[in-house]
Amino acid sequence: MQVSAILAEKGHDVATAMPDAPMMAIIEDLADKNIGAIVITNAQNGVAGIISERDVVRALAQNGASVVDQPVSTFMTQSVVTCAEHESSHDLMAKMTSGRFRHLPVVSDTHLVGIISIGDIVKARIEEVQREAEALRDYIASS
Repeated sequence: MQVSAILAEKGHDVATAMPDAPMMAIIEDLADKNIGAIVITNAQNGVAGIISERDVVRALAQNGASVVDQPVSTFMTQSVVTCAEHESSHDLMAKMTSGRFRHLPVVSDTHLVGIISIGDIVKARIEEVQREAEALRDYIASS
């Protein structure tokens, strides 16, 4: 299944913040929206970084509670691996596994157009397997 099909089903909404947002605002957004990552964007809606729950925990462990008043740019991942809408879920699984992360921003012409999580990929793969199994059952039943 391609990223474009996953986004067509789940939508293109992405939680974003600017690099100067305080970490406390990021922590509150992660909790309020029940999400695992926020994409940090620049003024042109390009990806400047990403901050995940794991990044927040690491920042707190290394620097203490004072991180909540610092800008997210201090702790975000700046070298963000992204994907394109034409890529397959298999491509994304490989990227996520090798990079050990669970969220991939989707970019088109340097602009953020969506985000795919490992949960989105698992859901899409389960649906794909179920469709294949149903097709096999139909084929066997018609033979």
